[in-house]
Amino acid sequence: MKSNRHQRISRFIRDGKPEELLSVVVPCFNEEEVIEQTHNRLGAALAALDIRCEIIFVDDGSRDRTLQILNELALKDDRVKVISFSRNFGHQMAVTAGLEHASGDAVVLIDADLQDPPELIQEFLNKWREGYDVAYGRRTERAGETAFKLFTAKLFYRGINMLSDIQIPLDTGDFRLMDRKVVEALMRMPEHDRFIRGMVTWVGFKQIEVPYRRDARAAGTTKYPLFKMLKFAMDGIISFSSVPLKLATLIGFAASGCAIVGILYALALRLLTDVWVTGWTLLFVSGLFMGGVQLMSLGIIGEYIGRIYKSAKNRPLYIVRSRNGFKSPSTRTSGMQREAYIDN
Repeated sequence: MKSNRHQRISRFIRDGKPEELLSVVVPCFNEEEVIEQTHNRLGAALAALDIRCEIIFVDDGSRDRTLQILNELALKDDRVKVISFSRNFGHQMAVTAGLEHASGDAVVLIDADLQDPPELIQEFLNKWREGYDVAYGRRTERAGETAFKLFTAKLFYRGINMLSDIQIPLDTGDFRLMDRKVVEALMRMPEHDRFIRGMVTWVGFKQIEVPYRRDARAAGTTKYPLFKMLKFAMDGIISFSSVPLKLATLIGFAASGCAIVGILYALALRLLTDVWVTGWTLLFVSGLFMGGVQLMSLGIIGEYIGRIYKSAKNRPLYIVRSRNGFKSPSTRTSGMQREAYIDN
C-alpha cells in the first residue's frame, strides 16, 4: 500500500499543483571561486525534479566576494534566498540557521564545494517518497583526499561509535534529506556545541543510506584544517558520550593503584634496605598520586564544565546581519529562538 506521502506526491504530479516544497540549505564560507558553479549545477539538478524548490545559501561571515555573488544570484533566480552572518560562527551554526529558515516539507543539506553531487538529491527524494524520514549519503569513495585525512576520518567514526550511546552511520557527513518533522525535532535541541549528523541519528525516525562517490573540491581550499577537525571530533564525542568522564574515573583508580604499589615499593626500600635518599619517598608517592589522579582527570571534567558554562550564558547561536529573498524577517522555527537579528 502506498504511503500518505506518496499519495500526496502523486496528486502533485497528476493535478500539476505545487503542494510540496523542497528546501536546499547550502552553508558557504569564502567560496567565491566555486559558488556560481555550485548554483548552476544545483539549479540544473533541482530543475529536473517534479517538486517546487528553494535554495537557502547561508554566508558564514565570508571575507571574499561570496556574499556579493550570492546577492546577485538572488536577483536572477527567485528560488535563491540568502542569509548573511555578522561574523564567522562555524559550519554547524550555518547549517542550523538554514534549517530554521527552511520552509520545505523536506530539507536537503549540501556543502558549497561540490564534493557531494547535487544529482543525488533525486535519489534522496525517491527515498522520501517511499516513506523514509531521513536519506543520508554514505561515502564509498573519497576522491582528492590525503591518506591521513581518510585514516583519521575512519578512526573518528569508529571511535565515536565505541564511546557514544548512539551509533552514527559510518563514512557519512551532513549531506542528507530530512522530513519536516525531523527538522522540527532538531530545532527543539538547544545545545551550542552542535554536531548535526549525530543529532539526526539521536532523534531517530526511519532512516536509510544512499551510497555515492565523493568528488574532490571543484575549487578553493578546505574549510576544515586539522585544528578544526580535532575540535569537531571533540564536539561529537563530548556531545554524545559521558564515557570520557567515566574514563577519567578509571584512570584515577588506576593511578591510585600505581601509587599504592609505589608506596609499598618505597617503604620496602626504606625499611628493608640501605638504598634510600632522604625525602625521596614522599616526593615519589606524591608525584604519582597528584599527577596521575588530578591532572589527568581535570582536563576532561573541565571540557564538560566549559560547555555547561557556555549553555548557561544562553547567548544566541548566531547573529544574522542581513537576509535576501525572504518575505519577512521571521523564521519558521519551533522551540527556543536561536538567533539575534540586526536589520541594516
